Amino acid sequence: MSITKEDIMSVKGRGFLRNRGTECFSGRVVCRGGIYSSEQLRAIAECASRFGSGMISFTSRLSAEIVGIPFDKIDEASAFLAQYGLAFGGTGAKVRPITACKGTTCVFGNLDTHALAAELHDRFYIELGGIKLPHKFKIGVGGCPNSCMKPSLNDVGIEGRKVFEFDPTLCRGCAKCAVFANCSMKAVSMEDGKAVIDKDKCINCGVCVGKCPFGAVPKEAESRAVIYAGGTWGKTRRDGTALSRRFTLDEIIETVEKIMLWYKENGYAGERLGKAIDRVGIENFEKAIYSDELLKRREEILAAPIKER
Repeated sequence: MSITKEDIMSVKGRGFLRNRGTECFSGRVVCRGGIYSSEQLRAIAECASRFGSGMISFTSRLSAEIVGIPFDKIDEASAFLAQYGLAFGGTGAKVRPITACKGTTCVFGNLDTHALAAELHDRFYIELGGIKLPHKFKIGVGGCPNSCMKPSLNDVGIEGRKVFEFDPTLCRGCAKCAVFANCSMKAVSMEDGKAVIDKDKCINCGVCVGKCPFGAVPKEAESRAVIYAGGTWGKTRRDGTALSRRFTLDEIIETVEKIMLWYKENGYAGERLGKAIDRVGIENFEKAIYSDELLKRREEILAAPIKER
């Protein structure tokens, strides 16, 4: 059977992309929150053996891509993986699979990245996954400023921080200050035998938290997040704009939804979020995000057609 252009387009939105020079497809298996169970990985391997070439590659968005699935085996492969709670997908002008670093277990992690990514997955990829947007909409979660998952190069990037207040009255002026020694940002200096933190240099990476044996930097600090908006990577690069405040964990989901709603309402077809922000202006964008007006008009915005130029 010779596949047609219509055949190719009919399965692209389901997560199947044609393998160059063949009539077979790679199917993207989407994970929840950056995690696959051992049972799911065995199922993916079995699916690749039964319906594909036996080869699997992992995409930059953590999808397991089964290579070499014939067109007439796509439905069978989909039904097989559905038994294990897995589905193909991750393409199109909509929310893409959520990515997350291993901040949940990493010693530098300032927040539970996998739990947050799973919540974002359920809310945006599943619940709002059928909503057509002006272009692709990528969300990335990072646990700290090391940026292993490159949150700032996503349409929405979330990066963990630790917020604390330094208490100079508890500083004993140690000959070897552990806070000073652990600060890679050079935000700590010693003045008159005491540690001083320059808040303009401190990025709240959290590395110094708990290092002072006398509690000048507390052993526990509040997890917060920097949220970047409008990042892209590729032929046209744009670093995500860091919003001007830091967000509590309880504020993240609502803020991401506001950004998505703003994009749905303001973006033109084929325009990425960053381009829309630059066109409208960051001040106007932030004003809308810090208001609840978008949420009040949520259903109206979601039901409206995409703007055309």
